[in-house]
This record gives sequence, C-alpha cells and structure tokens, in this order.
Amino acid sequence: MSDRQEVAANSRLDDAARAGWLYYIAGNTQDQIAAKLGISRQTAQRLVSLAMSEGLIKVRVDHPIANCLDLASRLKARFNLDLVEVVPSDPASTSTTIGIAGAGAAEIERRLRSQKPIVMAIGTGRTLKAAIEQLPPMDCHQHKIVSLTGNIAPDGSAAFYNVIFTMADRIKARSFPMPLPVISSSAEERSMLLSQPMIQPTLALAAQADVTFVGIGDLGPRAPLYEDGFITAAELKALQHAGGVAEVVGWVFDRDGRLIEGVTNDRVASAPLPSRDTSLVIALAMGQNKLPGITAAVARRIVNGLITDERTAEALLATGA
Repeated sequence: MSDRQEVAANSRLDDAARAGWLYYIAGNTQDQIAAKLGISRQTAQRLVSLAMSEGLIKVRVDHPIANCLDLASRLKARFNLDLVEVVPSDPASTSTTIGIAGAGAAEIERRLRSQKPIVMAIGTGRTLKAAIEQLPPMDCHQHKIVSLTGNIAPDGSAAFYNVIFTMADRIKARSFPMPLPVISSSAEERSMLLSQPMIQPTLALAAQADVTFVGIGDLGPRAPLYEDGFITAAELKALQHAGGVAEVVGWVFDRDGRLIEGVTNDRVASAPLPSRDTSLVIALAMGQNKLPGITAAVARRIVNGLITDERTAEALLATGA
C-alpha cells in the first residue's frame, strides 16, 4: 500500500469512527450524521457499518437481560445445544417454575403459530403444565400434538400433571393422548400394551416430532414420580441406590446420562424421546435439586434444547461436565 493509499484508509477509518460515535453513543440518526459530516445518507450508513465491522465500536447492553443472553450463548457453545434460553432469577423465590414456565409458553406459542404443519410432542410435569396454562386460545388445525407419556395414574384416574388434556382445552389442533398407565405393573404388561394397534400409530407419530417439550424430574425425597404415586418408596430408594439422579417422561438416568437398568425403567410406558439428530427436544428445568439431572441431560444430549434461569445456568457452567 502506498503512503497516499494508507493516508486515505486511515482517513476513512477516522470518518467511520466519527460516524459510529455519533450513531451509537450520541444517538444521532443517519440523516443527522449525514448533515453534521456533510455527506450523503448512504455514505453515513456505510461509515456506520464500517465502524462496526472494523471493531471500532464496542456495544455493551446495560440491562439485567444482557447477562441472560451471555449465559445462554455460553451454555449453547459449552454443551453443543441447538436452543438455549435463560431467564432472570428471582433471588427471593424457591419456585422451580417461575420465569421458565412463561418462557416455555412463549416458545410453544411461537412454534404453534407457524403456518407450516408440525408435529409437537409433549412430556409431563409441573413446569410444563404451568407453561401450558399460560398459552392463549389458538386455532392450530394444521398441527398435531402428541403425548409422550401415559395419562393414567395408578388408581385409574387421569394423571394430574399429564398436560395433553390441558393443552387440548386451549389449542384447536389434533391431539394424540397415550391411553396407557405412566408405569405399567410389569415388563410383560408394558410390551403387551405398547403392541396394541391403537397405540402403535401414536408411538410412530411421537418419533416423527419436529419439536418436543419435556420437564426434568429429580429423584430426591420429594421426587415427582414418588409424590404423584407412580413409584413406591422402596422403588425410589432402589433407583437412588442404582445411581439414578433424574427422569424425563419416566425414564430414570444417572449422572452420566445412562438409563438405569431394571427397577422401573423396564415398566415405563412412555414413548422414546425423538431423535436429537432430527428433532429439537427442549427441557424446561431449573433449581439446585434438578442440577445433576439437567447437567446429565445436556452433557449427554438426552435433550438438545434448554430453558432455564440464571442461577441454574451459572451452576451448569461451573460444573466439570
């Protein structure tokens, strides 16, 4: 580069810096920048773009949500996830649904507003039910919504936290419940139930899901599977002894994301999760009790999407997984 070319390049960067400062710092419009620098609006626009592309301008968003965006970006890169959303934490709250239920509802609504027909698979649990309850009434006849889990409780009643019926009350779409117990009485009964002609199409549809929303249940003393009557205290202790830390749609796994052999997993009547290679499987989960399960789920790609809160996100990034 000749001296004259170098001077011209430096002069253009000077102009870009002035235009960038006027735009990003002083808050001028491109028309105002053009008038102040005596150039055309098109030139002002190009100079502002040059200031950004050359790294002359460093933009910092001074708002609490900026930390959420940063955490989401880092989680996505760290665990090779396809979707991450982090919501602000409420320091005074011990809720495991506040914030993420609303974010989950927004993501579900966004998917349902697509004009292109999709298959959406739905898990179960308190967080997911709280999200579904925030959905507005919608007409989505082009979509199919399929439950991954059985909807019959041990006493024969409808499982309270199975959300397919709650969703059907709000969303006009073809719904496909799983008319099975959540956990069958034996492995043989499970095989017999899943082989029924009326169940096979639902299982096939679940495998084709474009997007799936699930919760992550912990296996602590107040494990949802136990509190809701699907497993006994002895079975909970056996799962804990075998290394179980959490479950997704009834399937219990350990800290390494491996399914626990026997105990209850051979009796779970849920559909398998859709392939993470072809489908987006999003977990809605937060909280210290769920941290081991969330860590295993994202690190071993049980799920490839996550909606969580700041505290959980920071804890995930601090793990050695």
